[in-house]
Amino acid sequence: MTVENRKQRLRRLDLVFVRAPIYFVTACTENGRNILATPSIHETLLRFGKEGPSHGAWIGAYVVMPDHLHLFVATDDEKIAISAWMKSLKNSISKTLRANGIAPPHWQKTFFDHLLRSSESYSEKWNDVRDNPMRAGLVVRAEDWPYMGEIFALGYRSEY
Repeated sequence: MTVENRKQRLRRLDLVFVRAPIYFVTACTENGRNILATPSIHETLLRFGKEGPSHGAWIGAYVVMPDHLHLFVATDDEKIAISAWMKSLKNSISKTLRANGIAPPHWQKTFFDHLLRSSESYSEKWNDVRDNPMRAGLVVRAEDWPYMGEIFALGYRSEY
């Protein structure tokens, strides 16, 4: 199966099975500024995420906190540099922040990424991350936080 055929097939699936890496990514705002947990930033993330397959990347589960975001990202193959992808995401969100009158700098220059090894580590990590808004005292129940969800359901498959 050619890479192009595989990409076309993956774009049609509701559940995206990947052999390529799934990354757990965290990006923080500059100086811990509370600028991210808003409807317009959430919409920007959703729009960016839904356009991702055309660039070879899928956002799975995510949480947008006031001063940082956590997300799971799968890529088509190793051609997609997570650092370049992250720069593009930050730029998209920064454009929305500027349009809302929030002056830069918006982001710390770096971000944290961790390569997940199995579906178990994905679900374990998600179980921890989804409770962040509750632990921060922003909601009583994690599921009440309006700035989290899943754009694509990601899963591992060892063979196609």
